[in-house]
Amino acid sequence: MKPVDRSVPAVRLAPGKDQRLKDGHLWIRPNDIQEEVGKPESGGVVDVLDFRGRFLARGHYNEASKLRVRLLTYEREPVDEALFRTRIARALEMRQRVLEDVGLCRVVYGESDLLPGLVVDRLGDVAVMQTMSLGMDRQKKVLAELLAELLGVKAVYERNDGAVRRLEGMEESTGPLVGAVPEPFVVTWGGLSFPVDVVSGQKTGIFLDQRENHLAVRRLAKGRRVLDAFCYGGGFGLQAAAGGAAHVVGIDASALAVELARKAAEANGLTGRTEWQEGNVFDVLRTIEPGSFDLVVLDPPAFARNRKALPGAYRGYKEINLRAMKLLPPGGILVTCSCSYHMTRDLFGQMLVEAARDARRSVRVLEERGAPADHPVLLGHPETAYLKCVVAEVY
Repeated sequence: MKPVDRSVPAVRLAPGKDQRLKDGHLWIRPNDIQEEVGKPESGGVVDVLDFRGRFLARGHYNEASKLRVRLLTYEREPVDEALFRTRIARALEMRQRVLEDVGLCRVVYGESDLLPGLVVDRLGDVAVMQTMSLGMDRQKKVLAELLAELLGVKAVYERNDGAVRRLEGMEESTGPLVGAVPEPFVVTWGGLSFPVDVVSGQKTGIFLDQRENHLAVRRLAKGRRVLDAFCYGGGFGLQAAAGGAAHVVGIDASALAVELARKAAEANGLTGRTEWQEGNVFDVLRTIEPGSFDLVVLDPPAFARNRKALPGAYRGYKEINLRAMKLLPPGGILVTCSCSYHMTRDLFGQMLVEAARDARRSVRVLEERGAPADHPVLLGHPETAYLKCVVAEVY
């Protein structure tokens, strides 16, 4: 039995509440805890004990969060710069093994890299960092310096302006932590150049989890008329155009997203076969004549950010997929995505069945895809598997 370090505050779990932890889950919720030992400090480190008082793990504590403890280690080791250095180096080494190019990738993927609350995207010479837990946020300067050293980037920029911050009791914060972000800022993927706005763009300025799915669409696009719905910076649509699409229309509610897509089309010489429109996709889909497009991509934002939002999200997903199925001609391709964790693969499949039934179309799945290898799934922590991408043929 591992001895308990009485100098470290602790939380003692209620009987039976340690099974998820033993299965690999890294979150301890308030109803898992039977007793707090000592005086845990929000943003500080606590030990996690089983109901008999035996040591199980160590992690960051936050009294304001529904994720009361995020586990960092199963050893009685210091949570310090050395630990963070080891974890970041290990995360980078894994990407170097599984990716041909680590110049554009997610270098740190939170729980999957045993760094819960930390996400880092490398965009060439810039690393964009999000610290989504109070414990990680208190270490952001140390983390930024480690990233600059280990990745060899010229700038580290924090994008801590999401809703998760408020749920954790933290204020929003953005800006450079190391160096300065160059302007203009362009990254290259799949043979195309994309302007990136890490200051005002969504998330970290680019959606790296879809980049290999963009190339899957490119392979299917030759000669087709393509609708890229919820296009953001035009990743799907531009790759479709580069793959020989007859014409591409991209739609997004964000004026900034549409402008980024236009600039990318210009930079890649694709303006002749692409057009980009600001608009509400739900409204636009209702106005499109059947047969106007041969390939439709649906890549909406997360409709279900929590379990309570799932019923409404389900209806939203069904609505856009039903509309897309109706407008496609026989043999048309639907590429439909969800980044909502609570919309599980089974639920997503059920929704597609219902949408096909109500659209009175036959739909066969050609491929089921997800996020690339730099977004690994941690066994026992299902929240790390969130992205669904279904490629289907509609008749």
